Amino acid sequence: MKKSDCDFSPLKLNLIQQLEEIVFHMKEGIETLKADDGCALSKLEAIKDQFETVERMAASFYLNCYLSPFTDKYLDISTCIQHLSNQRHGALIVIERKDAVDPFIHTGTLMQAALTHSLLESIFYPGNPLHDGAVVIRENQIFSAANTLPLSAQNWSGKKLGTRHRAAIGLTERCDALVLVVSEETGKVSFAVDGKLHPIMTTSSPL
Repeated sequence: MKKSDCDFSPLKLNLIQQLEEIVFHMKEGIETLKADDGCALSKLEAIKDQFETVERMAASFYLNCYLSPFTDKYLDISTCIQHLSNQRHGALIVIERKDAVDPFIHTGTLMQAALTHSLLESIFYPGNPLHDGAVVIRENQIFSAANTLPLSAQNWSGKKLGTRHRAAIGLTERCDALVLVVSEETGKVSFAVDGKLHPIMTTSSPL
């Protein structure tokens, strides 16, 4: 990843500050337990909430770091998923990195169109014939739409994980692609990489 894109961003500085606050509250909790004259449960609950916030912030920070070496349009992608999240329009967006994704997907409709956030959003508008499948982004192009991805080979019984999320994980189990998922039920956004799913921060999931 490019150090210039990631090293001193406001999000990274905020992330460091949040982690420092967690360390401070953990020390407070330890002192409370040592003193044996108070209850540390409220402090532990606050730390748990902070950890969840930091996880979303860290995922958002690393998302741009993962994307920036492979597309100049990562700000358009970020804008798109914010809008889709706010409108609760489900989406599945594959960003091809070093590995070609073609051997692992059933190709849908070839587009080879310049990537803009408005065009990307319009593909996932409910009722659009292309909205149900995955979009593949190759460098600065929307390469294809309505693609079908392989589902994850992992056993997800007992876990509430939709088809989009299983498909995102499934592709990243087979290659180094990064896959963004927007849930149409909750508006929450996640990205999958290396077979793992990470929630990210959006305006609909504020700090």
